[in-house]
Amino acid sequence: MTVLRIALKSARFRRANLLLTVFALAISVTLLLGVDKIRKETRSSFLNTVSQTDLIVGARSSPTNLLLYSVFRIGSATNNVSWETYESVAAMEEVAWTIPISLGDSHRGFRVMGTSADYFDFHRYGNKQSLNLDSGTQFAGVYDTVLGADVAKDLGYRIGDEIVISHGLVSADFAGHDDKPFTVVGIFARTGTPVDRTVHVSLAGIEAIHVDWQGGTRSGVTLDAEQALKFDLTPTAITAFMVGLENRAQTFQVQREINDYENEPVTAILPGATLSEFWRTISTVEQVLFVISGFVLVAGLLGMLTTILSTLNERRREIAVLRAIGARASQVVTLIALETLLVVSAGCVLGVGMLYGLLAVGRPIVTRRFGVNIAITWLDATQIGIMAGVVIGAVLVALIPGFVAYRRSIQDGLALKV
Repeated sequence: MTVLRIALKSARFRRANLLLTVFALAISVTLLLGVDKIRKETRSSFLNTVSQTDLIVGARSSPTNLLLYSVFRIGSATNNVSWETYESVAAMEEVAWTIPISLGDSHRGFRVMGTSADYFDFHRYGNKQSLNLDSGTQFAGVYDTVLGADVAKDLGYRIGDEIVISHGLVSADFAGHDDKPFTVVGIFARTGTPVDRTVHVSLAGIEAIHVDWQGGTRSGVTLDAEQALKFDLTPTAITAFMVGLENRAQTFQVQREINDYENEPVTAILPGATLSEFWRTISTVEQVLFVISGFVLVAGLLGMLTTILSTLNERRREIAVLRAIGARASQVVTLIALETLLVVSAGCVLGVGMLYGLLAVGRPIVTRRFGVNIAITWLDATQIGIMAGVVIGAVLVALIPGFVAYRRSIQDGLALKV
């Protein structure tokens, strides 16, 4: 009878304990691989949120703050940028295109962004992917709106529905622009970026709903939607704007010129570099999570070692019989190591299965709540290396009970009563 057959028969008689050990190891493997998967996909999602944009310009503030509110719709701007400054930068001969961004309003918990038609033409994300409409068209009228995929899905909107925008980031009855409703004319296809959670309107639409507001409150004169259209709806200020250059080699030169702009204090940042810097500032958190997951795995392996050592008393007669019929030290140790290898391999396979099951279930939830697109892909080299390390570590741990089992005397095992 081969060592493998002996190991399988022995495992079958102790299947209850071993199944619990397999499950515990599977949870540890799922946690370790899951943390590694999520941190990589989150980083990739962050870095791919905006693509092909050379500069982002906003009021003078920290690069991270400018990045967060202009790209991720997190936080608020310290100040606005005047329309004159925007036009001045857009007119620079090095500039190929610009996308103005006006923030500050919301709709039922989702941020509202005013922009121009250039947003549809030049905004890129991921691997140079352009924005596509799942249904409808771009906004053309002042009171048209195009919704992100999550906005439409979560709130159940369809083409032709009317929505009311609220002043500020907290929806309230007294702050609603209910006298100037917007009509849904388009819905973006899902991107896995903050675009999905944004309500898009024209800059003229933003100006129209604020015609009869002063200093953040309603003025004494109330104008309806049609009356507002009679006013000049050219913006006086915007929150920020994205810039694409004719030649990317001129990026640093243009950035320096904008940062030194004399008429208004503004900041121009490189989105890719700022994203990488921002990720480095929070990398400590992912490292801590990875270390914690490692400790959980170590705890699982120690639990397996404890289980094996605790069952050695039950197997003293079995091992003594094997030695009595001539089993060598290497064969006894191999038997224990092989059983451990089977248990750990089963735990790794079950852990990978649990990981993909959780990803399949949780992926839509994470994308909808946090705007992070976690791709379901095959394990990469690092993750395969982690699993190989788990198996090797488990086999090395198994050498301890293997040597303990062999060093016990044959008489000690055969003297046991059955």
